[in-house]
Formats: sequence, C-alpha cells, structure tokens
Amino acid sequence: ESPCSIYEFGDKCEATPGACTDKWPTGGVFKDSTCDISSGSPKCWRCSPPRFALDWRFAVSFFVFLWNNAFNIALGQILIAMAVSYWFFSTDKMKDFVVVKGVKTIFRYHVGTVAFGSFIVALVEFIRYLMKYFEKQAAAQKNRVMVLVLKCLQCCIWCFEKCIKFLNKNAYIQTSLMGTNFCVSAKKAFFLILRNALRFATVAVLGNAIRCIGFLCIMSSTGCVGYLLLREMHPDVSPFMPLVMMLICGYVVANLFMNVFGLAVDTCLQCFLVVEEMGMDEFGGVVPDDLRNFVDTQTSPKDKPAEGS
Repeated sequence: ESPCSIYEFGDKCEATPGACTDKWPTGGVFKDSTCDISSGSPKCWRCSPPRFALDWRFAVSFFVFLWNNAFNIALGQILIAMAVSYWFFSTDKMKDFVVVKGVKTIFRYHVGTVAFGSFIVALVEFIRYLMKYFEKQAAAQKNRVMVLVLKCLQCCIWCFEKCIKFLNKNAYIQTSLMGTNFCVSAKKAFFLILRNALRFATVAVLGNAIRCIGFLCIMSSTGCVGYLLLREMHPDVSPFMPLVMMLICGYVVANLFMNVFGLAVDTCLQCFLVVEEMGMDEFGGVVPDDLRNFVDTQTSPKDKPAEGS
C-alpha cells in the first residue's frame, strides 16, 4: 500500500498516483477502525473497489452495441439508396411502390453486405474507444506524454472513421445500383469518386448549403407556429421553455428529413453517372428529359454510337 493513498500530502506525494488511484476506473478509500502497524508506521487507510469495472465481458457487450448501432444506420442508408435507385430507373415513377421493392430486395440479397460494412465501422469505433480507455489509464498514472500521444491517435482514428463511413455509404449505393457484394461495391465506389471528384465535391457543397437552409426553415417554422399556438391557447404562460422544447423537436425532425434528402441526392448523382458512363440507350425512357438533354450535350461526337452500329 502507498502511504499517500488517494489523498496526497507533502512534496514527496505530489503528482504521484496512490494505490487507489493508479488505475482507471479509480476506487475509493476509507479509514479502517484498526490500523496495520506491522511495518512500524500505522496504516489506517484502505482501498475500496470502484463502482464499476471494465473487463472482457464489458468489452464484448460494448462491441455488440457498436455493431448493432452501425448495422441499423447502414440498413437505413441502403434502404433509402435502394428505393431511390428503383425510383430513378422506373418507367412509371408515380405508381411504383419503390420502398416495398427495396425492402424485399435488401432483406433477400444484401443483409450480409450491411452486416460486413457495419462490422468494419464498429471495429474502427471500438479501437478509438480503446485508445480513450488507454488515455484514462495514462492520466491515472500521471503520464502526460502518453496522454498527448493517445489523443493524437484518437484524432487520426476519428478521421479514418469518417473516411470509412463515407466510403461505406457510397458502397451501399453501388450495391443498390449493381447488386454487387460489399468489397466489389466499395472498390467501384472508390474509383467512381476518384473519376468524378469535382462533381462529388460540388454536390457536397450544394448539399450542405441546402441542408443548412432546410434546418433553418424547419426549425424557424416550428418555432413560429408553436409560439402562435401557445399565445392563443395559453396567453398567461411564459413561452420560453415550450419554445425551447419545440425548437429541439424541430431540430430532430429536420435532421431526419435532411439526412434522407442528402442520401437521396448522393444516390441520384451515382445514378446519373451510371447513365452517363453506360450510355442513354441502355435505359430507354426512364431517364428524365432534362437529364437526357444534359447528357447529350456533354457527350462528344466521337463518344456517340455511330448510326447503324
């Protein structure tokens, strides 16, 4: 046992972890009624175990939680991508039940793709949280250099995680378009982004601008309508807290709607690129006239098929 325990007194104990605080999560201390004097100096403080412990069972449960969360997000993404793909290439866009078709196709053919992609995301997230755990341990040991190194590692892993999520989203769109497995879809999505980096960047900038406008419109309209209703129904009640709750609800609704909108835009972009690279004749009359005219004007004469060929 350390004579400093969790309480540090004197110069010799400064910045030195005690017996109860050298690991994370830290335990507590209590003063025992009987003191140990076998070493010549009385020791009356004892360590109590922490309120929770992090062992391999917690690690397994936490990884399963991360995988389930990533799986649900990926399933929502591929459902939206599949529905938009069916809609884009449908001959009767107003009458086809694209959502029902998308759900049937995904649960019949592509659940493994979703599970594998979400497993990769969950693994990267788990490694990032593991670095956070090591950072807490280093902080308990008063090792500031290691704390700084682990913070830098977490930042790098966070950036890598964002790249993986972006690639996964586009891989799910490729799966919806081509019906390929995750690895093939990720490869196609990666090279598609490389070939059309400027277009993806332009859509990303415009999409973020429209996303901000959507957030402002939905939240402001929710707040205005809520304020008018509140003043008519309860004129004596202060509108501050109800308006705060309405704005929070408006933010949640706006986030859901704009996420669906953003993924639909990304899917339409890849559908457009498929039409452009494979040629208009492959799809007959399913492509909108404005898009058909745009592709025709962007296609050079040598790229157009020769008559009679």
